[in-house]
Amino acid sequence: MLRLAQKNKITEEQRDKATEQIIRLQKDISYDTRDYDIKYIIDKFKDKYFYIPDYQRHYVWDNVRKAKFIESVILGLPIPLMFFAITNRNIGSIEIIDGVQRMSTLVAFKEDKLELKGLKKLTELNGFRFSYLSKIQQSKFLNRTLRVIVLSEDTTAEFRQDIFGRINTGGLKANSIEIRRGVYEGPFMDFLEECSNDELFQELCPLSENLKNRHEGLELVLRFFAYLNNYKEFAHNVEEFLDKYVENNKDNFNKAEMEKEFKRMLNFVGEYFLYGFAKTKNAKSTPRVRFEAISVGVALALRENPELRPKSMDWLVSREFEKHTTSHASNSRKRVRGRIEYVRNCLLEGEKE
Repeated sequence: MLRLAQKNKITEEQRDKATEQIIRLQKDISYDTRDYDIKYIIDKFKDKYFYIPDYQRHYVWDNVRKAKFIESVILGLPIPLMFFAITNRNIGSIEIIDGVQRMSTLVAFKEDKLELKGLKKLTELNGFRFSYLSKIQQSKFLNRTLRVIVLSEDTTAEFRQDIFGRINTGGLKANSIEIRRGVYEGPFMDFLEECSNDELFQELCPLSENLKNRHEGLELVLRFFAYLNNYKEFAHNVEEFLDKYVENNKDNFNKAEMEKEFKRMLNFVGEYFLYGFAKTKNAKSTPRVRFEAISVGVALALRENPELRPKSMDWLVSREFEKHTTSHASNSRKRVRGRIEYVRNCLLEGEKE
């Protein structure tokens, strides 16, 4: 034991450096705690004094979760802290870092746009809207206070987005691409979002409304560029792979060239793939592995032959392609490389003279 302790002993120099770093970074975060009543929160949100930043996600709570939150407020149960920030970006306004879902639910309930359903405790309130409550209960609801952490304007955008990522990493609140939008906000993420809003992309890549709201299109576009340029470097962790790609490109990327290649790939898929990236004519969603295989495989083939004209597309309904695009072990190095190169090779080997 003594030998292990000596081996891992921290030097005074290391301890001093660690202490210095802690003190330095602690100074970068300044905040105060405020108690706002619900009426004030709703009014200020409607006046755009409290606003939702671009990197935040769409309003996606289902009705059960909304109703359960309102039930908690009415019962006077403790509500998790919300995080706001004073910024120099929107002078006179406060940014909502965490609390969009709760804020939006409060507004919807107050405006009678939310009917309470599925309540387990206040069962007599099932079917109620705000206006159905007695005047006394309406007043009590609006006067309940919620505790908010407000970061000062000295807190950098990087720290605000880091907080957003930390808050949303641990729970059900945001998926990977929603967190990534916040952490890596900037020109590169804006470009990827532009690509996800491309009309032809949306036509070829059907997604449900829920998936659209959760930025699945953006996730697919990011995967296209990341695998297209770095798929041979992929090991096994998709999230780390995508984060590294965004980090390496966020401040330096060739927008014109990337946009050109993305559109060329889409045009090719639109011409030669009967259902685009989808498996059937009336598909409501697009499997990620299928999208990756087709989009990246096509783009790689077009890099070798920009005038490519495939002789046959029969392989698209083959058992081999089906095997490559099932979800089993879909994120292993072998599977990722296998499905991408299978499509590339099928297109190049079967091209017309």
